[in-house]
Amino acid sequence: MRLTRRGLLVGAGLGGALLIAFPLIPRRHPVPLQAGEGDHVVDAFLKLGRARGGKDCILTVAVPFCEMGQGITTLVAQIVADEAGADWRKVAVEAAPISPAYADPVLSAKWAPLWMPAFASLGNDAEGMLARLHAERGPMMITADGTALAAFETPLREAGAALRAMMAQAAADKWGVGWEECETGDSAVTHGKKRLSFAELLADAVDYDPPDLPVLRAEPPRERPGQFPEGAPARHPRLDLPAKVDGSFTFAGDVRLPGMVHAAIAHAPQGSAVLSTYDKQAAASVRGLVGVVHARRWLAAVATNWHAADKALRAMEPRFRADGPVADSEKVLVALDKALDKGDAVRLMAEGDPDALLEKPVLSARYDVEPALHAPLETTSATARLRDGKLELWIATQAPERARRAAARAAGLSRQDVIVYPMHAGGSFDARLDVRIAAEVATIATIIRKPVQLTWSRWQESLAGIPRTPVSARLDGALSPDKSRVLGWRSRLALPATTIESGARLLDGQGIGDALDLQDRADPMACEGAMPLYRIPEKAVDHVPAALPLPTARFRGQAHGYTAFFTESFVDELAHLAGREPLSFRVGMLDGQPRLVACLSGVARLAQWGGGVDASGQGIACHRMDLASGGGAVRSGMIAVVATARQEAGVVRVERLSAFVDIGRIVNMDIARQQIEGGLVFGLAHAVGGSSGHARGRPLAGHLSQLGLPLLADCPKVDIAFADSNEEPFDPGELGMVAVAPAIANALFSATGVRFRRLPLISEGL
Repeated sequence: MRLTRRGLLVGAGLGGALLIAFPLIPRRHPVPLQAGEGDHVVDAFLKLGRARGGKDCILTVAVPFCEMGQGITTLVAQIVADEAGADWRKVAVEAAPISPAYADPVLSAKWAPLWMPAFASLGNDAEGMLARLHAERGPMMITADGTALAAFETPLREAGAALRAMMAQAAADKWGVGWEECETGDSAVTHGKKRLSFAELLADAVDYDPPDLPVLRAEPPRERPGQFPEGAPARHPRLDLPAKVDGSFTFAGDVRLPGMVHAAIAHAPQGSAVLSTYDKQAAASVRGLVGVVHARRWLAAVATNWHAADKALRAMEPRFRADGPVADSEKVLVALDKALDKGDAVRLMAEGDPDALLEKPVLSARYDVEPALHAPLETTSATARLRDGKLELWIATQAPERARRAAARAAGLSRQDVIVYPMHAGGSFDARLDVRIAAEVATIATIIRKPVQLTWSRWQESLAGIPRTPVSARLDGALSPDKSRVLGWRSRLALPATTIESGARLLDGQGIGDALDLQDRADPMACEGAMPLYRIPEKAVDHVPAALPLPTARFRGQAHGYTAFFTESFVDELAHLAGREPLSFRVGMLDGQPRLVACLSGVARLAQWGGGVDASGQGIACHRMDLASGGGAVRSGMIAVVATARQEAGVVRVERLSAFVDIGRIVNMDIARQQIEGGLVFGLAHAVGGSSGHARGRPLAGHLSQLGLPLLADCPKVDIAFADSNEEPFDPGELGMVAVAPAIANALFSATGVRFRRLPLISEGL
């Protein structure tokens, strides 16, 4: 046993485990990765081993994120492999265990208002320190808000650089040269014509220490627009693609354990409701029934297969009663109307004071957004096994530590006695930030004393899944006397404190009823993106907190998904009132926003923008999203979208979507394009459907076929171009969807002359 300059030999284990101290890991924390036979742990993100047969050195990268189809697994592995000089064909991944090593200080800082409201008054140094301490203490392992690159690109590169240095030192000593003169590539070290593979160097390399300060490559990973010929094979093919294509990929619902039984569940109506009665005897005749488990807000049946469990559940005819407000669309509308018209507003953001100027606004418009269901393709599923005093949990979750806490509470165990195996999710859109199923399946496994898999039916996914918040907004504007520019702007948003409410459930473990009590607070994060970027002398954003009988949750695009709709629809209305062409009207107010102007110009060329003239069916919109990445640095993503749309027999038809995107330096072009394409289609889906009303706590659209989502035949032609930017990379996952709805709404105005001010898009004249 010995101490190294920068690392710590933590024990031979199986094949030896060498930990090079990762900067985020205080030395009091245990080594997060386990070395198998013949494996060597390099640092928190990386371990090495030999392939079967011993001829190749396999680099295994730990991924501390939930893979939901966004390609983060491939992206993380690519960053490490590129920095190390590894052959992509010899790279593998595994889910990272729960550890402070993978805490996300960037997300912790962004969500600071949820865990420390006074945080905003602190300076950058105190902010960074507290965010890091909070992230590690949690640990804050949550996949959300596109913080992965901001928080982890540098540590991932350092992991690759450590491996490169170790291999180079091992080779250099054999050749009698300086290791700094060696190069790595294709999992080999070279010096002139000399070449040794990583596999040949592995046994010696693990005895070397990398430099105290990692020596990173001069150029960070990037792929430029147009760098690779169209149709050429991807430089880094997605690691999960082959298994997903041939059907062998294992999602959460595919887990199978010896002796496992299956559970179906019936939840209380949405809101505050509890289980009242059920007929347990009615389930007794169902073949394969193992048992019945109930809790305050749900009833579950357990059987040898899921269909038998579901049959038994239906036979028991569970009934629930309200013990507080339950979701009802009429009551939601009344509450939002009252708040918008008469509620007390809190001014969240302001430049100048537009109130005097807007006593008699030149234009005032109301916009409404209905609650939207996440509707992931794979419904919620989790598997639990209790043995030897430990609870094992297989679950697709964006918050593994929060799931572990929920399961531990339900099973009456300490957190250390719950082992979480993170699974990939078949879609999420932030639905997998809900960890209630961890508590449900832990409760069932504890009572049944068998391994059990709980899967929500599609109806239960719609019933129990918590939707994106509904919003009502009134925007007021004033033009200059010559109508050449906007002088005043005010956005008044009526909605619950949705991020505070959802944060209380996720971070504090509060129940739905308790979190509902927090809806009447001012919530800046719930209004993020509402402050227009345009140069307007007097502008402000007001939040009117509205307490609703409907729980609300985080959703892809976050607040930007509705604030961009309000802003970009209203600026189009002002342009029309001023008699100005929508593109030039926007550009004329974007002083100091060259990247966004470039996006607007780029999408105009891409879509052959015709000015949005009457009956053209073209509409334009743009938006910017920002992420503070520590030390005062801000990363930004920009997008401009042109939609071509029409209305046919009362149905919205979108024929084309064009997008020009600036997400800074692009790490993986294929994944960036996939994310923007997926975001555009997701934005389309929630522009024309995806929403459901509620009656007595039950969704009116409980199945995918009832949500009005576009079919494959309804999907438009999609064109995407990217800016060649040197800015720090910005995650495209949320950005792709935010500007789609206003672009379509503006296109429909061009096509029909009628304004569409409600999501899903419904004309006021219809």
